[in-house]
Amino acid sequence: MIITVANQKGGVGKTTTTINLAAACANKGRTLLIDLDPQANSTMSYVDARSVTKSMYDVLVSEELDFPDVIIETPVPNLFLAPSRIALAKLESKLIGDLDGPFRLKDRLKNTVNEYDYIFIDTPPTLGMITVNALVASTHVLVPIQSSYFALEGTDDLLETIEKIKARPNPNLQLAGVVITMHDKRTTLAKDIHDQIGHVFGDRLFNTVITKSIRLEESPAYKESIFTFAPKSSGAMEYYSLSEELLSRV
Repeated sequence: MIITVANQKGGVGKTTTTINLAAACANKGRTLLIDLDPQANSTMSYVDARSVTKSMYDVLVSEELDFPDVIIETPVPNLFLAPSRIALAKLESKLIGDLDGPFRLKDRLKNTVNEYDYIFIDTPPTLGMITVNALVASTHVLVPIQSSYFALEGTDDLLETIEKIKARPNPNLQLAGVVITMHDKRTTLAKDIHDQIGHVFGDRLFNTVITKSIRLEESPAYKESIFTFAPKSSGAMEYYSLSEELLSRV
């Protein structure tokens, strides 16, 4: 099972969702977190970025490197990381025009995918070649949507991209669902937005809602998942609930 977490809008809790779902699934089986975002926030959530010498950029541009060459252990038992660096920003220009451009990640994963029970991919806030690579390599895509006035802006473009990927390069790709993040349940506006998103996505919307949480923002700074940093917090309970709901769908 390979799950890409994607949304071309920034600031929607995409990385927070990826790192904590990966940590939750690591309690159930061997899990790999692939950081495909040049900002490397998933990487920095678990390791010191200065210690990363080889990254996903090297795997995707070099025939001489493969996943085992870059994968590192995280402080979370059973969770492994394929890290990112800012160099990944150069990948778009290198892949565009190559016949195997959209398939590079899928090809590189071929000999590694069976070593893990769960694989999560964090993507940049764009619908460029990096995100396309993630979608082509995945079995499922999960879409986090921030509980805000502009929540649905650009969603049509993402869903259209998913359908295009399903039409040809990856017909097996499925939408695992949409999760509302950074929700402030105290406000009437947030409830209205929740209802609006539910109307658009129907049963594809997860029942679990991720509320705003200082603990979720703090935990990456201490290189911990929410489950060890604040195990009794609302964020920990909500991401555990989301992981259970996700696994029941895929």
